[in-house]
Amino acid sequence: MAGKQPMFNIPMSIIVAALAMIVLHIIRTALPSEERLTLLLALAFVPARYAGETPGLPGGDWSQFTSFITYMFVHSDATHLIINLVWMLAFGSAVAKRIGDLRFILFSFACGIAGVLVHLFLHFGELIPVIGASAAISGQMAGAIRFMFGASQDGVPMSRDLKQIPLAGIGKTLTNPRFLMFMGVWIALNLLFGLGGMQLDGSGTEIAWEAHLGGFVCGLLIFGLFDRIPRPEGSTPTYIQ
Repeated sequence: MAGKQPMFNIPMSIIVAALAMIVLHIIRTALPSEERLTLLLALAFVPARYAGETPGLPGGDWSQFTSFITYMFVHSDATHLIINLVWMLAFGSAVAKRIGDLRFILFSFACGIAGVLVHLFLHFGELIPVIGASAAISGQMAGAIRFMFGASQDGVPMSRDLKQIPLAGIGKTLTNPRFLMFMGVWIALNLLFGLGGMQLDGSGTEIAWEAHLGGFVCGLLIFGLFDRIPRPEGSTPTYIQ
């Protein structure tokens, strides 16, 4: 039947990212405790690296650069991993379907890097490692909102090709009541878990809420640079530069 969509239409970039996180978590879990910690510190983003006070940290000098990316693939436990995978599937899939796999990966990395830069600025020199894809996924969430909430407000059916939904401008997004309500609840939850000391589990892991907010703001502001301009069916593809 023409136009019929598969029930599970997950973009390849989402599948690859999810598998990378899952495989890494399985490998870390299978390691002895000392090696597990060594691998975590080598991949995690540690603000103290940039204060020059921890030359003996695993990963060496290379981790000063690579950890801006690798920290996104490491998770503290299965609960942390599953929560991020569910949110990435919900919001990241919509973004990947709209802008394509390569642009999605670059956009996600940019949001994740922005998130830890905010965290680094506020926690410079701290030894507590930052791990998880939440900052990148927060950026994906903001990107998805730029076209999903605007479309529903303007009466554009969400069942159409996601590439064809007009992208709402930042000003229009910031005045959208649905966006303001969503952002308010999301920020409140981050502050509740981050500043209020609440935890998703009993591991004592702190929530890097500043990185979440940094990734979200980055995604909101730069999504248009990665977005494909909506076009009529059959026309020549055009991209925003």
